[in-house]
Amino acid sequence: MTELGLRERKKLRTREAIQREATRLFLEQGYDATTIEQIAAAVEISPSTFFNYFPSKEDVVFWDRYDPILASLITSGPPGETLSESVFRAMDQLSGAIDQERDLLLARIRLLLEVPDLKARAWGEMERSRDFLTGIFAAKTGRDPSDFELRVAAMVILVACFEAVFEWVAGGGTGRLMDLVTRALKVVDAKARLDALSG
Repeated sequence: MTELGLRERKKLRTREAIQREATRLFLEQGYDATTIEQIAAAVEISPSTFFNYFPSKEDVVFWDRYDPILASLITSGPPGETLSESVFRAMDQLSGAIDQERDLLLARIRLLLEVPDLKARAWGEMERSRDFLTGIFAAKTGRDPSDFELRVAAMVILVACFEAVFEWVAGGGTGRLMDLVTRALKVVDAKARLDALSG
């Protein structure tokens, strides 16, 4: 492992610790009542170090460590793998890690649904997620990221996934989230949509 790799791993661990402790404090004393100074103290870093990792409290809740992993898994599949095969393989590989972080994920999603400041930012995050997913699909298919069909397909799949997440939260986080995501993707015929992009 290179020195850069070790450094990046340390940064990731710190970022995860900040999110974990911040979420704990949000649940214990409320989002608005929790200060950045309190979060920093819980992680044993300075407030200025906190800002090296997150611009704001909002960003702590929205940050998802799986984004770069998902991108790598989808784009690094074997030759001849269809886009749908890449996406569903990546989801399957991530499912175990997501199950292990069930409580943290459930808490974060509840915050997103209940805190007004976070809800107000939701559409911007949806657009960011659409662009992120479109970029992955473009890298996999060789199409332009601005392609209309690519963006529509990415948005349809995102909305299906969000509805699966909302259903999971409404049920108290029982069952496996990825099972609901798979079910939602079947409803929108995601396999056909994804493979049509490769044609």
